Amino acid sequence: MIKMRKTRQVRVGGVKIGGGASISIQSMTKVNTSDVKAVVTQVKSLEKAGCEIIRVAIKSLSDARAIRDIKSKINIPLVADIHFNYRLALESIASGADKIRLNPGNIGKLDEVGQVVKAAKRAHIPIRIGVNSGSVLIGDDRMVSGKKLVEAATRYIKLFRELDFHDIIISLKASNVVTTIEAYRRMSEACDYPLHLGVTASGSYDSGVIKSAIGIGSLLADGIGDTIRVSLTADPVEEVTAARRILSAVGARHFGPEVISCPTCGRCQVDLGSIVRKLEDTLRSTVHHTRSTKAPLTIAVMGCEVNGPGEAKEADLGVAFGKNSGMIFKKGKKIKKVEVKHAIKELLKII
Repeated sequence: MIKMRKTRQVRVGGVKIGGGASISIQSMTKVNTSDVKAVVTQVKSLEKAGCEIIRVAIKSLSDARAIRDIKSKINIPLVADIHFNYRLALESIASGADKIRLNPGNIGKLDEVGQVVKAAKRAHIPIRIGVNSGSVLIGDDRMVSGKKLVEAATRYIKLFRELDFHDIIISLKASNVVTTIEAYRRMSEACDYPLHLGVTASGSYDSGVIKSAIGIGSLLADGIGDTIRVSLTADPVEEVTAARRILSAVGARHFGPEVISCPTCGRCQVDLGSIVRKLEDTLRSTVHHTRSTKAPLTIAVMGCEVNGPGEAKEADLGVAFGKNSGMIFKKGKKIKKVEVKHAIKELLKII
């Protein structure tokens, strides 16, 4: 079990962040916020996938005013993403946003920040200080370090402390994985505010998932991080799916049984890939979302007699295949020999 860093706790709507709460999953809508119907449709699909906090881009007053209608039709907290114009934050708070994200790189005047903080205090909502590498570059700088990201966040945090506002969440995202990890490690030593993890502009699904898994996963393994968003140039549902897999892989949260399967080789005499996909798809469609941190049921699906029986024995439930049949193991004991075509059905019965 990973020992998580101790942090303050804040609430975003009904979701607790930090202070020992389980790590929450976030995503962001990718349609115009003033198009309420499109936003709600996307959020509903994200809710179904397991998203627990949703963020929307606020580019205009009409976007900010749409928050009220959107919130009346969804079931998860809504965050207003604000850049350049502090008045959009004020309007978003008035419309019922559950959290505000401010970027130190483009909203930095004390008076403007002060007005947002006062409004957030009255509404009893938190603010995320969201530092991005692309918005803190100065002059001819072409690269940003983790140290610079932390310095930018620290200067901004000082403003909030002077205003006696402490319902803060911090993010320090770079598109470079190593820079991101460095920034969060430095920040985790400097304060006890909860941290929102992510690698910004990570790219398409294939490359973005790898970058995010390394960046977010490394930090979680260090006990750092209270909420996560996987940023992909892809359907936001893919972001949520990837986030769940990252959390499961490091043992931070579990979402139903974990399937272990071998990579296959020339010894394998069954179509193991299709068997595993069918089993995972079936489990995904029948298991409810959970915030559990308890160890999941492990199911081993192995393709031959070399490591198959051993892996199947180590799992809670497993099957090791030969040519035309497989042996099912439960808690290390052989319980049944099955034909390949009936294996999944038999495993599901036992599950």
